[in-house]
Amino acid sequence: MMDTSHLDVDKNAKPDRPTLLEELEKDDGKRAFVLNWPEVKLLGIAGVGFFLDAYDLFIINPVSTMLQYRLYNGEHLPPHLEGFVKAGANIGSVIGQFAFGYAADALGRKKVYGKELMLIIIATILTLTTPTGQLSPDNSLIYLGVFRIILGIGVGGDYPMSASVTSDRANLRKRGTMLSYIFSMQGWGSFVGSVATIVVLAIYRNAIERDGQLSKVDGVWRIVVGISLIPAFGTLYQRLTLPESVRFEESQKLTRQQDDPEKDTLPKIKEKLDSSEDIIKVDGGETKITETPVSERSVDDNISDDALEPAVVVKQKAHFKDFYLHFRKWKNMKLLIGTSVCWFLLDVAFYGINLNQNVVLQQIGFDGATGTPWNKMFRVSIGNLIITALGFVPGYYATVLTIETLGRKWIQVQGFLLTALFLAILAGLFESLSKVQFIVCFAFLQFFFNFGANTTTYCYPAEVFPTRFRAFAHGISAASGKAGAIVSALAFNTLSKKLGTPAVLWIFFGCNIAGAAFTFLLPEVKGRDPDLVLAAELEEERKAKLAGNTN
Repeated sequence: MMDTSHLDVDKNAKPDRPTLLEELEKDDGKRAFVLNWPEVKLLGIAGVGFFLDAYDLFIINPVSTMLQYRLYNGEHLPPHLEGFVKAGANIGSVIGQFAFGYAADALGRKKVYGKELMLIIIATILTLTTPTGQLSPDNSLIYLGVFRIILGIGVGGDYPMSASVTSDRANLRKRGTMLSYIFSMQGWGSFVGSVATIVVLAIYRNAIERDGQLSKVDGVWRIVVGISLIPAFGTLYQRLTLPESVRFEESQKLTRQQDDPEKDTLPKIKEKLDSSEDIIKVDGGETKITETPVSERSVDDNISDDALEPAVVVKQKAHFKDFYLHFRKWKNMKLLIGTSVCWFLLDVAFYGINLNQNVVLQQIGFDGATGTPWNKMFRVSIGNLIITALGFVPGYYATVLTIETLGRKWIQVQGFLLTALFLAILAGLFESLSKVQFIVCFAFLQFFFNFGANTTTYCYPAEVFPTRFRAFAHGISAASGKAGAIVSALAFNTLSKKLGTPAVLWIFFGCNIAGAAFTFLLPEVKGRDPDLVLAAELEEERKAKLAGNTN
């Protein structure tokens, strides 16, 4: 039976700590995508980070257009500064993903969770203080870009944090669905960002268009950016008070045998993880917690019940030495290579297109090339909304509804291949496609980005790695992805001018084909419990060391 000494078990005792969203191992027999109330609350707490991720990362496109009129009389931003501002958040994300990922494993989720959201809030407020009236146009962009790097550190930190917090708590049969729900909030962040821009521009229309007060766009972009503070403040307290999960606490007891391999200090791992049932109070109500029995969990085929025997434990936090010892083995290292390279290749194409949507908007007639300044900005916002509505949101929810049926590996491979197909069509027929044909093709491209690798590259690291190393491994994988995003953000415009946009789309095509190939380094993780895999690995090491000492 599971050790419940550190849970708020209902035995007529007062809770000694908050019990919000403890373990979510209740199997209610419903379809995986039907969430119960605790899962909905977890979605709200963890999902806001990805809402803000998309909102803050993609809102820079319309903001850049507004800054053209505020700072440069409608002329394009200087290319090097435009790249810096657009890439700033992604540069910060790499730092945040490494730092918060390691800290979450080394210090525990509870001590770290919420700090990344505080950083997002502070950086957003500082972004709003950009003194466009006091600094030169170039210096204003540098000021903005610096604080967007800090914003990116918080956004990047949310990747390993929310992924780990969710995976630690999710029922095994619904883990992929919960992670997909969390990540799908990116689609809503981008959608709401586009709607907010349209609404605020509509409010300012008379001042900008009728009265000719073009400087008012300064207020528009500050309001649009500031709106993101509402959901951030709304979930900060819940993040800061979320207790440690049982799975994480138990994972800290698993370690490699250091001294005496014959010493047995823990009951069988199989018994530890076998079915158990407890009543736990959640916000004043009672929730029955039922862990999935080991017999129903899918582990690697070569792991037998004999492997799930006594393991020696030392209660300590994971640290870099443990991480190195685990991943120096090829069978573990290839998983980290697979998740990191796939995410890198995906983001080269995904952010290369979505951070440079002006090319797409031009093709569909929403680039704001003609009309008054207000009309140009409004058309750009409408174009962004069309792109989001057609591909982003539907693609995410196709994954949510099918991930537990089709599996992660199938969705990722077909996503890479079909994305490559539509990139090839766009690249080969870039100049000859009609407006309608281009929109349809681009919508399918966005759909299969999200019903594919853009979602599963986030899910994989949270499911394939043991709890003990999950956050840091997820942070490394996510940072690899953001490195791809930075490459695209800085190189897209230069390569487009030198080689032409179709040539760049062919490069993205190659990235997707390579991504499909690297996916085969990864196992299918549907129903797979990586903690049992780790327990078996440590037990094999113990037996091998015991046999060596005997000989």
